[in-house]
Amino acid sequence: MHLCILFNVVVMCINAFVIATLISIVAINQLHAEEANEKAAELNHLIGEKSPYLILHARNPVDWYPWGKQAFQKAKKENKPILLSIGYSTCHWCHVMERESFQNKEIAEFLNKHFVAIKLDREERPDVDKIYMAAYQAMYQGGGGWPLNMFLTPDLKPFAGGTYFPPNDRQGRPGFKRVLATLAQAWNEQGDEVLKSANDIHRGMSESLIKSSVAAGEITGNDLAEAMKFLLQGADGKHGGWGMGTKFPQVCHLRFLLRHWYRTGNKEAFKHARLTADKMMQGGINDHLAGGFHRYTVDDRWLVPHFEKMLYDQAQLLDFYLDLWLITGDLSYRAVAMDISDYVLREMQHKDGGFYSAQDAQSEGKEGKYHCWTLAELKALLSEDELKVATRWYGITEKGNFLDHSDPEPLLNLNVLHIAEPEWKTTAQEQKSLDSANAKMCNARFDRIPAATDDKVLADWNGMMIAALARAGIVLEEKKYHTAAIKAHGLVKAKLWDGRLLYHRWRDGERDQSQQAASYLQMIAASLTLYQTTLDAGYLDFAILLAEGARKLFYDAKNGGFYVGTDRPDLVLRLKDDFDGATPTASSQAAYQFLRLAVITGREDFRKIGEKTLHGASASIKASPFSFTEMMSVAEMELGEQPKLVIAGKETSSDFIKARFQTYRPHLLLTGNEGKVDAFTLTLKPKDAKTTAYYCAGKTCQAPVTEVQALGKMLGKKTP
Repeated sequence: MHLCILFNVVVMCINAFVIATLISIVAINQLHAEEANEKAAELNHLIGEKSPYLILHARNPVDWYPWGKQAFQKAKKENKPILLSIGYSTCHWCHVMERESFQNKEIAEFLNKHFVAIKLDREERPDVDKIYMAAYQAMYQGGGGWPLNMFLTPDLKPFAGGTYFPPNDRQGRPGFKRVLATLAQAWNEQGDEVLKSANDIHRGMSESLIKSSVAAGEITGNDLAEAMKFLLQGADGKHGGWGMGTKFPQVCHLRFLLRHWYRTGNKEAFKHARLTADKMMQGGINDHLAGGFHRYTVDDRWLVPHFEKMLYDQAQLLDFYLDLWLITGDLSYRAVAMDISDYVLREMQHKDGGFYSAQDAQSEGKEGKYHCWTLAELKALLSEDELKVATRWYGITEKGNFLDHSDPEPLLNLNVLHIAEPEWKTTAQEQKSLDSANAKMCNARFDRIPAATDDKVLADWNGMMIAALARAGIVLEEKKYHTAAIKAHGLVKAKLWDGRLLYHRWRDGERDQSQQAASYLQMIAASLTLYQTTLDAGYLDFAILLAEGARKLFYDAKNGGFYVGTDRPDLVLRLKDDFDGATPTASSQAAYQFLRLAVITGREDFRKIGEKTLHGASASIKASPFSFTEMMSVAEMELGEQPKLVIAGKETSSDFIKARFQTYRPHLLLTGNEGKVDAFTLTLKPKDAKTTAYYCAGKTCQAPVTEVQALGKMLGKKTP
């Protein structure tokens, strides 16, 4: 039987943890051996790593190695297969497998004897994760998730794998003990067949990459209309979003809905975007006390989340709710945007600037313990009036609405806070009681032991947050958000940019040694947003430097598109992202940023890169619109006039900047008339010694205006 299909495992997604190292010690007697092993656990191969995911597992009895030469050489020297276990620090099922299997001494002993075990933080090396997730999906016809456990030959080619394995056979899933035993036996007794299987898989993936390189084509308005029709057909018209059973925000989808509505006036697109926004902010996925959104829910009503919070979700959802606030003027969207921003500044901000990656779902080993409430707790905390209104508003019951079925000893009667009656109009006294209850609950929750924070600083996720906060500062007229964005940009540039290369991760005073496409492209986005909100040409200069670096390191000049990572010896394949998921693909982001830079700078090389990348996705968009919604947002921009607003003069430029950003114009670029802008823009000068705004498409401009009110009228407002 072909080894790559030995184990078809039910896929479980989300939250991450990692695993570590135990050095074997020969001792005189059993007692001394146990003492020696405990001490040796402090000296394992992961103990010096910077990833919290790896560090947290550094004392597992598994002899874990980090991804690198030491592990690779050991596998080749000893002729052992590799277990590559990939996860991240807020992955729920990573926690479960770590607890069940990687702390199990029997499993660890067998694993150490027959395999070389490598732990990888997917957030540190998305280029590696991409390869083996693609391999898993090729082997098992789709699916995927984390933890991702792949078995490799010593030359890093995959031959079998799975996601979450319980320690023993359970509910139709193969147990990890049986998986390890079967594969060890196959390697020892059928080594040639295993190697052939790995080579066949590798060859098949390589050939599929060649076949996927298709000729570029135009993306028409009709293509996008058909894609929108397809997207809406699969939408949940009752609860918003897409899918049944689990719900992710899927902000790329939501962004496309708004962009398409803006260009075409499609009311159904806007209606679904707003429905989704309302249901999410009312549901348990929204942290109603402290702000911010959890990663996803296990139901289709947005009620019960896995409680981790990811920086990239906060950034994208902040942008989304800012859009809705500008379009509708609904104060609830403004409030959500401020809650997200305040949460990030309070709990996710490094003291020197920059933002942490994530917060865990678990506290004290229990998922939801930090965030949930029992009715008994609230009775002890709140007054009678506060309790009455809070239990009704948040849907609090004696039984509760959340039980962690993955926990062998789950906490009982827990309630996830959600807006149970969104149409309930509270009286002034009821609102006063609710506000008082919220304050007490907030204070009480902050006194609890919090979930762990993954405090590594990632350039790409920081780029997303910087761009969102810079915009929020102007839109919401809250200077502290804009100031935080500037400070974070400074930290990323100081710690992760060496004047030539942009590194991906910084933590505890050290940066990594990898370059990732998303880091370059999202920091281009951040730099362009700061340039537009300040007209400081230094930000434009940095964006151009990053674009030139991204082209050199990641651009596929032959076929268009951008690879996830650089060309390096520890990658058996070099891949591009194949769908816009939790975050946009590198290619989608590259198409957007290079086209924007082309409009600002007039550089033809940037325009060609952007267009080739966009048009190279045309066949994929037509075949699978669900997979390329961010790229379709870029196509929405290309189909429009691609305007720019030029501000000449600095005396009152901040007022003009404010007027531009307080209007929903998703594709309108703002530039100054100095620095590395295109030649035509350099010719636009202030009129009558006043700050002057020019609205231009190409080299054609409307009559210039020198009054902010006149600019506001020129920009207008589109309503649903």
